[in-house]
Amino acid sequence: MKQNNFERFQLNDYIIDAVKSLGFDKPTEIQERVLPSVLKGTSLIGQSQTGTGKTHSYLLPIMNKLDASKDEVQAIISAPTRELANQIYKEALKIAEHFPKENPLNVRCYIGGTDKQRVIDKLKSQPQLVIGTPGRIKDLVEDGALQVFSATVLVVDEADLMLDMGFIEDVDKFASRMAQHIQMLVFSATIPEKLKPFLKKYMENPKHVHVDPKQATAVNIEHVLVPLRHRDKIQLLHDLAVQYNPYLAIIFTNTKKMADKVADALIEKGLRVGRIHGDLSPRDRKKMMKQINSLDYQYIVATDLAARGIDIEGVSHIINYELPSDLDFYIHRTGRTARAGYSGIAATIYDISDEDALNRLEKMGVVFKDVDLQNGEWMEIDERNKRKNRKRQESSIDTKAKSLASTNKKHAKVKPGYKKKFQRQVEDIKKRERRLKNKSK
Repeated sequence: MKQNNFERFQLNDYIIDAVKSLGFDKPTEIQERVLPSVLKGTSLIGQSQTGTGKTHSYLLPIMNKLDASKDEVQAIISAPTRELANQIYKEALKIAEHFPKENPLNVRCYIGGTDKQRVIDKLKSQPQLVIGTPGRIKDLVEDGALQVFSATVLVVDEADLMLDMGFIEDVDKFASRMAQHIQMLVFSATIPEKLKPFLKKYMENPKHVHVDPKQATAVNIEHVLVPLRHRDKIQLLHDLAVQYNPYLAIIFTNTKKMADKVADALIEKGLRVGRIHGDLSPRDRKKMMKQINSLDYQYIVATDLAARGIDIEGVSHIINYELPSDLDFYIHRTGRTARAGYSGIAATIYDISDEDALNRLEKMGVVFKDVDLQNGEWMEIDERNKRKNRKRQESSIDTKAKSLASTNKKHAKVKPGYKKKFQRQVEDIKKRERRLKNKSK
């Protein structure tokens, strides 16, 4: 019988059974590097892009070490958003199903927007694994309902987003009540300077695992650039959306206000559009996610929170209505499509002001295809860089012409009409340069 590649990590049989049921055969790069360290009890900081198998890189070894016979909290996994916490919880439940029937594992998810008193009433028996958002976990700990003094493992997922959302202080409040020596696992796309004091407080010489992607984005994503060219942006977006006719598309904006504006405009034009951003109430957000999963919408307008905190299945297209100011978010956004071996399209509407950002994305390894939508048909157009290089060459000819002309005039006396003659001379030199260039071609 073919050996599963995860067996060499010496995981418990029921964890190996879970791995097989999940369809995992070979560990991803981050799993290869994180799994052994977590099993050894090493604290670490992991950096990797979305879709690399990060969640299971810590879930599998943590759950392998849990003792289901002890009614005490042993590990806590914190995530910045309710959606991400729920996503991790669902994956943990899939693994927990394979624990021995006589000794089942108690996994609980604690997030905001739920009845806190009902949660407290159910905490008479403590779960072995806690997953949730920092604010709710902190509240339960401070109320004395959740007893974390026995917990020796803490995961801080999407730590840079936690910092942006102001949740690191909440994590600090319950982390300080955990066991004296804890194993901390921090996962973050970037490690901002303001995050370092928190890391230093709980981690001594942590292992750093930085998985550089072989390329910036998934292999099966086609990155498309569509120029705005003084057209109405909402109308162009509508035309792109209709032309693509996606299974499910996420349209990204940078602000909640813009998300609402775009969603309202597309709904007015007759499209089935949902929206996800921070201003939705917990109830509305839960309802929206249910409708999205039921495929009630063909398009979702979202802010970057969705790119980092929500896993939506079946996304065939990403459309960037606006490029993010932090270009790492471009990778997170486009990582929502082309998952699980499928292909996807990431289209970006751009203007001249986006030129610098596009150049930086190309340096990060993103390869763009230049297209335009004209009269309802896709047309391949000249590459941006080709046009830019042509302008640069013309500028060079112009400079050379002026230089030559000014040299010729250097010692000449200034006579009436010299400006017109000088201009004609510049034009003649430019024409000669172009003729020579064309001949050489």
